[in-house]
Amino acid sequence: MASHAPFSTKDRILGAAEELFAQHGFTGTSLRQVTSRAEVNIAAVNYHFGSKENLVNEVFRRRMDEMSAQRLAELEAAVAGHPGQLEPILAAFVEPALALAQDRCGGAAFVRVIARAYAEKNDSLRKFLSDHYGHVLREFAKAIAKCLPDMSKEELYWRLDFLAGALTYAMADFGLIKRPTGTGEKAHRERAARELIRFSAAGFRS
Repeated sequence: MASHAPFSTKDRILGAAEELFAQHGFTGTSLRQVTSRAEVNIAAVNYHFGSKENLVNEVFRRRMDEMSAQRLAELEAAVAGHPGQLEPILAAFVEPALALAQDRCGGAAFVRVIARAYAEKNDSLRKFLSDHYGHVLREFAKAIAKCLPDMSKEELYWRLDFLAGALTYAMADFGLIKRPTGTGEKAHRERAARELIRFSAAGFRS
């Protein structure tokens, strides 16, 4: 059993950090608050993460690695199964992110952490995300470019940026459209994905 202890400690720290970053932001959260919430000592945080900056990065990596892998797998399937079609490519980008937002194990907290990242202009975090996940956006840009060969690269990246912003908004679920009574989360998420894909496809083609 002892061999599992480091993993459970690490996960407890990540979970506590995610909740606190969601509530108070990155600058507003101290390592002391994290250790108190996770019920560990500061040595455990230093052992597993080394610094607060690295802890922030790892909170993102814990969620983003899996989502990025899923996006790329779905992109590959979309390109192979529906060559030249834009909507399946957009679905591969949108659906894994909305699924993450509804993950019962802290998905909602992570979405608020993403919103904090937009709001706080954390340069080191932006560099980390660009270095580790920039290739995912580039793969989607390449696939979309093949569907829309007349669009300039600059236009394509503007529109992809707008899609990412709209997707973050949809993930946060603080839009005008709330889940109707009697509609399950999965059905509501699927509707949100369909509407966003239709909207963004029209935007890309305009």
